[in-house]
Amino acid sequence: MKPILTALILIFVYLQYRLWIGDGSMAALVRLEAEIEQQSAENYRLQERNRLLTAEVIALKNNVDAIEERARADLGMIKKGETFFMVLQTPPAKKSHTPL
Repeated sequence: MKPILTALILIFVYLQYRLWIGDGSMAALVRLEAEIEQQSAENYRLQERNRLLTAEVIALKNNVDAIEERARADLGMIKKGETFFMVLQTPPAKKSHTPL
């Protein structure tokens, strides 16, 4: 009877080890679920970026005003006959601390 009981205990310990620590364990499952959640968030962010880029491409293909706006914003282009003014802001003066 003792050898059977010992064998059953060893099998039970082995199965518990695999359940909690080994390959396909509960810890691995939790880790994989966290990775899936992180990847889903990244996929959503990329899908939103792709949606915005698609809308921008459609606007650039169909709208001359969008092309002009992009040229002004990204390339700094101006139309013939326009005058360009650049307004520079001075950095705020640093406050000096006087000891008490």
